[in-house]
Amino acid sequence: MGLLIPLFLIALCCLVIWRAGDGFMVASEYVGRNLSEGVRGATINAIASSMPEVFTSFFFLFVLNDASGFSGGIGTTAGSAIFNSMVIPAVSIIAVISMGAVKRIEISRKVLFRDGIALIIAEFIFLILISGSALDWYHGLLLMSVYVVYIVFMFVSMDKKTKEALMTSTPQEDEEDHQGEVENMETPSFFLALITLNLERVFIGKSKINDTRAWFLLVTATMCIAGVCYWLVLACEWLGEKTYEVPYLGTFEGLDIPVMFVALILASAASSFPDTIISIKDAKKGNYDDAISNALGSNIFDVCFALGFPLFVFTLINGPIVMSEDIINLSSELRLLLLLSTVVAVVIFTAGKYMGRGKAFILLGIYVFFVIYIVGRGAGNEWAQSIADGLVSMVHFFNIN
Repeated sequence: MGLLIPLFLIALCCLVIWRAGDGFMVASEYVGRNLSEGVRGATINAIASSMPEVFTSFFFLFVLNDASGFSGGIGTTAGSAIFNSMVIPAVSIIAVISMGAVKRIEISRKVLFRDGIALIIAEFIFLILISGSALDWYHGLLLMSVYVVYIVFMFVSMDKKTKEALMTSTPQEDEEDHQGEVENMETPSFFLALITLNLERVFIGKSKINDTRAWFLLVTATMCIAGVCYWLVLACEWLGEKTYEVPYLGTFEGLDIPVMFVALILASAASSFPDTIISIKDAKKGNYDDAISNALGSNIFDVCFALGFPLFVFTLINGPIVMSEDIINLSSELRLLLLLSTVVAVVIFTAGKYMGRGKAFILLGIYVFFVIYIVGRGAGNEWAQSIADGLVSMVHFFNIN
C-alpha cells in the first residue's frame, strides 16, 4: 500500500499532463504556425512539451527546500533528457513503420547535426557550470542564457522565405484550416469536455481559432500542468522516504532511497509524456524532422531552462544552495551519464541516411539498461555502484567538480 498510493498518484498526474498538454500543444502550434519544420519542433514544440519539467523542477526545489530538492530537479530534467533522446525517437519510428506506409524514415542530417551538437554543447556547459559545493542565482542565469543563445541562433538560421512569411502572415488561413478540421469532428458536450480536460473543446470548440482563444487556452493548460506537477513531486518524495504520512489515511513505508533516483525514472517519464505524444503525431503526419528535433530541442530546454529558471528564482529568494558530498557525487555521476548518453544517441542518429527498426530497438535497449542501472543504484547493487564510482572518478580526474 505504501508504494501503491504514490504510484497511483503519479499515474494520475501523467494522465492530467497528457490531457492538458494536448490543449497546450494546439495553442502553441497556432502561435508558432509560420515557423519552418525543424525550427518549430526545436522551439515552440519543445517548450510546449517541456512545461511539466519546468514546474516539476520548480516544486522539487520549493517543496523540499534544500539540496535534495535540487537533486530531484536534476533527476527529473536529466532523466527526461535521456528519455527524450532514446525512447521518443524510437517509438516515433516504430509507430510510423507499424502503419505500413514506410519501412524506414529519412531525417535531415542538417537538423540532426544542428540540434545534436547544440545539445552536446549545452550539456557540457551544464557539466562544467553546476559543480562545486554551492549553487547561486548566477548559475541559473547562465543556464538560461545558453538557451537564449540557442533560440537566437535558430531564428537567425531560418531561411529568408520563412522569415518573410513569419513577419507578414495573417491568421485568417490558419483559422480556416482549424475550422475545417473541427467541422467534421464529433464534439463532446461542454461539461464532458471540462471534466475530461478537453481544453480545446472548452475554449475553441467549433469556433475559429484566433490569438485571444489561443492565449486563453495556453494559460489555462499551463495552470493545469503546474498544479498537477506539485502532486507529482509529492508522490516522488513519498516514494523516496523511509516512512511518509498521508492526511486522513495514516503512515506508510516508502523505498528509503534518494529522491533523485525516483525522479530519474518516474517523474521524468511522467513529465515527458507530452513530448512522446507530440513526436508520434508529428512522425505520423510525415514531419520527421519535427519529431526528432522536438525531442532534442526539449532536452536543451530541460537542461538550460527547466533547471536554470527554478534555480535562479529559488536562490534569489533563499540564498545559495549548499550541497553535501553525497549530493555532489550523485549530481556529478548523473551529469556525466547524461552527456555520454547524448553523444551515443547523436552518433546513432547520424550514422547513415535513414532510421529504421534496428536503430529504434538499439535506442530502446540503451534506455532499458539505463533504467536497470538506476534501479541497481537505488538498491545498492555492487555492479551499479562500481559504474557510479567510475563516472565520479572521471569527473574528478578532469577536475570538473
